[in-house]
Amino acid sequence: MDASRRIDTVSPALARRIALAAQGFGRPPATSPAGTRQVAGVVDRLGLLQIDSVNVFERSHYLPAFSRLGSYDRALLDRLANGGRGRLMEYWAHQAAYVPRELWPLFAFRRDEYRSKGSDWGGWVAENRQLAAWLVDELAAKGPMRASEIEHDANERRGPWWGWSDVKRTLEWMFRTGEVVCVERRRFERVYALPEQALPAAVLEREVPVADALRELVERAASALGIATEADLADYWRMTRAQVKPAIADLVDAGTLVPVAVPGWQTGSRATPAWLHRDARRPRRMEAVALLSPFDPVVWFRPRTERLFDFHYRIEIYTPEPQRKFGYYSLPVLIDDDVVGRVDLKSDRQGGVLRVQSAWAEAGAPADMAARLVPVLRAAAAWQGLDDVVVAGRGDLSPALAAELVA
Repeated sequence: MDASRRIDTVSPALARRIALAAQGFGRPPATSPAGTRQVAGVVDRLGLLQIDSVNVFERSHYLPAFSRLGSYDRALLDRLANGGRGRLMEYWAHQAAYVPRELWPLFAFRRDEYRSKGSDWGGWVAENRQLAAWLVDELAAKGPMRASEIEHDANERRGPWWGWSDVKRTLEWMFRTGEVVCVERRRFERVYALPEQALPAAVLEREVPVADALRELVERAASALGIATEADLADYWRMTRAQVKPAIADLVDAGTLVPVAVPGWQTGSRATPAWLHRDARRPRRMEAVALLSPFDPVVWFRPRTERLFDFHYRIEIYTPEPQRKFGYYSLPVLIDDDVVGRVDLKSDRQGGVLRVQSAWAEAGAPADMAARLVPVLRAAAAWQGLDDVVVAGRGDLSPALAAELVA
């Protein structure tokens, strides 16, 4: 990088607006339910949707589109993600995530890493190649299948690894190395297929040199983040800092990334270098009210969440109930250009209500937070097919929400 190059300063408030605009917030509200094009546009903008099995409110991969578009038919996303003709596929891109199928060649380096690094799984599969070869033949003969549908003596749940059978354990490792792919999920169970059964030849045959793949992934991350540090860019696709550093330098030389300084972004006593994507919008103001999934890219990298919003966030699913502070599945609340609180939601499908188990406001949250949040909660309930919103009463924001719901 040219040491004489002038580095612009971006204020923390503008950095927040840039980051949120890059993520698709601040656009005019839709006048009708979003269609396939809008839902696909969210995936294209973010690059991926992280998958999580918890559905106490709604499974994570459905929430980013709702946060950005409002109510939409979840079957639209299912059609994009499932089946041989879908636009998306599942892979370990961040964690388990849906990504556009054309990104498959970019992750060849990751599949190579899984094959080469061994680990307990890799070592075990290497010693049981006969089962892996049999599974390839079985899928070739019978087509895509769930692990539970495969008839084999080794397909019995046992021991560790979540009680997985040897068949399931082998398929999961083959999924990481690319010997099989996940073509869809049925009842949230992966359906495994051979790559040639699920992906077009143009995708399968494309070979991308590792340096080019890393550079493209970093560029996509930078576009989705708007403004980012090296750590932010590395986390987006779960790469190492060593992998992204040369890519950043190349993208700076190409003019795709522009070095900037953000006051307050510190590593110890030193300013943390940051980069702005050349196409990033710089909104003068941001209007937004949204519930964010715990695995939304706005908040999934907790150091970035704290740096951008001064918002300390941890999901408490695995915290024993007596030790939970904010609740089992608390969702961050975005209002305008700041994350200003959290609500713990539960879709009570039997009772037909959306339960606000607890609700909390951050210091400095706007005085009209409850009034602005209630319409979003009502919309979330309707989206879930529920008739009403009920506030349990726990948390400092709950009284205001309950009063606003009555009003």
